Amino acid sequence: MNIPVDLKYTQDHEWIRVEGSTATVGITDWAQGELGDIVFVELPQVGDDVDQKGTFGTIEAVKAVSDLYSPVSGKVTEINGVLESDPMVINRDPYGEGWMIKIEVSKTGELESLLDAAAYSEHVKGL
Repeated sequence: MNIPVDLKYTQDHEWIRVEGSTATVGITDWAQGELGDIVFVELPQVGDDVDQKGTFGTIEAVKAVSDLYSPVSGKVTEINGVLESDPMVINRDPYGEGWMIKIEVSKTGELESLLDAAAYSEHVKGL
């Protein structure tokens, strides 16, 4: 299982990469593996506000439909349009081409509540 050390994680299996005030968000390798083949992703619109731990969309796979939860609060600045025509890119490259949304972070203090790679690794070992 791939858990990059340069990212932060939620207990709900989203990852976040922060560059300046912009955060890129997706789901973890563990999550995509549990879901199986991803067939559809519903994402918010650019300009939508998201709240930490609030849903920002859904992901549908052969096995299940799951909500997606935002790691931080802010405004959606970009969505990954590739996912509309090729949602399985998440299965192939969850930390790269399979990113979902970019958020302009409004509350940087929320980043402190996220898990680092070691803590996320421990979290998924218990599941």
